[in-house]
Amino acid sequence: MVLSAHAKRQVQRQAAELLAKRFPDLDSLRRNVFGELVAHTAEGWHVLLRSDLPAPAETADAFLLGPAGVFAVVVADRPPESGQAVLRHAEERFASIRGSQGRLLAPTAITLVVIGGATRSPRGAGPYWALPVVDLDKVFRRGGAGLTRRQVAELASAVVQRLPEYSALSVKPPEREPEAAGLLAAQDVAEGQLTAALKRPFESWMTFLHPQQHAIVAREYGGPARISGPAGTGKTVVALHRMRHVGRRSVGPLLFTTFVRTLPTVHAAAFRRLAPELEGRAEFVNLHAWVRGLLAGRGVELNVQRGGIDTAFNRARARHHAALEEIEPDFEYWRTEVDRVIKGRGLRTLEEYKKVPRRGRRLALGDAHRERVWALYEAYRDNLVERGVHDYNDVLTAAHASLVERPLDNPYALVVVDEVQDITLVGLRLLREVAGDGPNRLLLVGDGQQQVYPGGWRLSDAGIPVQGRGEVLKVNYRNRSGILDFARRIDAGNSVDDLDGAAGVVLRDAEVVNDGGRTQTWTGSKADLPRALTAVLRNVEPAHTALITFTKHDADECRRLLESAGVATQSLEQHTGEPDDRVKVGTVHRAKGLDFQAVLAVQFPLRDSANSAAARREADELRDRQRLVAATRARDFLWWGVVEDAA
Repeated sequence: MVLSAHAKRQVQRQAAELLAKRFPDLDSLRRNVFGELVAHTAEGWHVLLRSDLPAPAETADAFLLGPAGVFAVVVADRPPESGQAVLRHAEERFASIRGSQGRLLAPTAITLVVIGGATRSPRGAGPYWALPVVDLDKVFRRGGAGLTRRQVAELASAVVQRLPEYSALSVKPPEREPEAAGLLAAQDVAEGQLTAALKRPFESWMTFLHPQQHAIVAREYGGPARISGPAGTGKTVVALHRMRHVGRRSVGPLLFTTFVRTLPTVHAAAFRRLAPELEGRAEFVNLHAWVRGLLAGRGVELNVQRGGIDTAFNRARARHHAALEEIEPDFEYWRTEVDRVIKGRGLRTLEEYKKVPRRGRRLALGDAHRERVWALYEAYRDNLVERGVHDYNDVLTAAHASLVERPLDNPYALVVVDEVQDITLVGLRLLREVAGDGPNRLLLVGDGQQQVYPGGWRLSDAGIPVQGRGEVLKVNYRNRSGILDFARRIDAGNSVDDLDGAAGVVLRDAEVVNDGGRTQTWTGSKADLPRALTAVLRNVEPAHTALITFTKHDADECRRLLESAGVATQSLEQHTGEPDDRVKVGTVHRAKGLDFQAVLAVQFPLRDSANSAAARREADELRDRQRLVAATRARDFLWWGVVEDAA
């Protein structure tokens, strides 16, 4: 409910009078803070105040529950020394409270907020969000938890039974003024629409977790750990909660990284809402951007130029085209072999290359064939050196060597690697060096069925042991059943491992908890595509919709078509997770790890140049995995469009 300024003044007076009656000896700071908390009960929040204020040092003064989550509140002019004890008390009292679909209230969902005088506490001062009283409104404006009024009421009812030393205080909103009836009715309609929107599967992920997810968040791991599982099972959700769990119990910085450029910005915004007390300690950055920062800070300069890299490879290609054409004429295949197998694995000699298993590559290569590929690689390497240019694998290799020689001055308490299946072995070895040895330092998150780049490996290939520390999630909370039925028909390697050789769980075996969902298919010409897209966009919310293609060229073409039709768009590469009214458009590579209420997937005619049966099979498998990723980005609605070749 949205109160007018006049109504707010009325409820504030009611709150002040109630507090004066129940707690006549409160000092001015506590009177102001608690008065504001109680006043917000007129807007659907619930407040429980300690009956014997001020509270003992190891307990909260108050608990606040509302649409933005659960807060343990301490009012103090100076930062408390017992923050961990206050959190522990709150976690114990809220333990095992159940929400819908069998989920549990996560201990990491509880935010300890310390409200003080006019000054803020320094970042990282403790496991709490420190705010001056003038910024108290930030608590109520913090978005993201996504709890409905009914969920909040049910949660408050369960909590009251567990906190006998606390009393629930509330005030009622004033009667509606007759002249404002029309406006308030409109507000009620908007609130009803918001409540309906918040029923989407993952909107309450900040508060409730599946019991298996709940256990992983707080589990102690003696070394590197891995979370795998099909799309939509909440792997990243668990990773973010675990970051908060570790952050509360440590003092070092936290790192979340991934191969995908777009994900860190989106997940950083989500983590700020989940864990405001860790702002400044948690770093969300794409792996290559992190590496460039490390090397620059150490005075290491590498010359990475896309044009120079292409020229170096094309010159090598010209020299070795004839030798490799009879095996496979598509030179993109050989470029991938050099990039993902030879340099991506950090191979240094031909003998190493002859022995290495080329996981994920279907074209068999004997020793004589590998000698030809190695000659191509050497020519490419020499061309890079001659031009003074480095490619992306060179950057990772240089960073790894630098860290071996000189470890980080300020080690990370936790390194989380998302979408790990698309990182090369060179990148994985680097990340192991970044995290260092020790318990709970490295968490790898991924799903082999969602690999959108060629090649493959096992974690053991990178020297990362995860035996006994692997978790497989099986319950899909993102996609409604109608979406999953469509995605399961895509034959995307429906037998995958858990990233280290053991049997994994594929999408067709995931448990479904959300009924409903709609899918539509369309087939037509490129000339008919604009009309088809604008027709379907009339029935979805642009702010919660993405259009996904399979190449950058096709994404650019779709953006042009939509803009010409008057539809506002935003490239997925610029998407930050903040809502706006534009349709997000980009490739499946940029959509990885994201989800939207509605997805329009557009599949243009294939432009394959692979000739051998094995190379074509590999390309088909990769394309099917990409299709599965595109389909599972949709929560409620999926439109799948196939553009026919004009021929």
